[in-house]
Amino acid sequence: MPESLPDTLAFLGARRSVPPLRLEGPGPDPGSLDAILRIAARVPDHGKLAPWRFIVIAGEARERIGAVIEAAYRADHPEADADRLALERGRLAQAPLVVAVVSRAGPHAKIPEWEQVLSAGAATMNLCVAANASGFATAWLTEWYAYDRRILDALGLDPRERLAGFVHIGRASERPADRPRPDLAEIVTRL
Repeated sequence: MPESLPDTLAFLGARRSVPPLRLEGPGPDPGSLDAILRIAARVPDHGKLAPWRFIVIAGEARERIGAVIEAAYRADHPEADADRLALERGRLAQAPLVVAVVSRAGPHAKIPEWEQVLSAGAATMNLCVAANASGFATAWLTEWYAYDRRILDALGLDPRERLAGFVHIGRASERPADRPRPDLAEIVTRL
């Protein structure tokens, strides 16, 4: 057994999400982010379709997309107060960096769409694990705006594309308590 395996398993066994409000800078520099994204792309991909892509939302883009999120929320909720609108505007500005993972799954002669969707989910999880292994904390979220066409258009998604989620990346200001995990007896069937 490789010597690093116990350390790797301990790392994976302790991995947890950190809420975006508890993420601070600095985020990954461009070289580190490229390494993280290369690892994120190393997932099962039947047919070599790359049925996903990444949108890096950093710096001023977080506020620009936040303004679109706020406007969409205000249009749907004219009764919203200033605090709620500020919350919506800041959705992508809490962490120093956000990566949107886009699922490009679609009809294919040989590759079921479901396999393509699963590949996008695997890319999203690999993104989280690669960032965590690089010393960053992450939160994989969707929220209402991941399904809103106005926001998807602002991000440049094709009408056939969907968001697998937003991965918020930064440094944890504090380590969160672990949440309850499923009991193996309840989720494992042995045949």
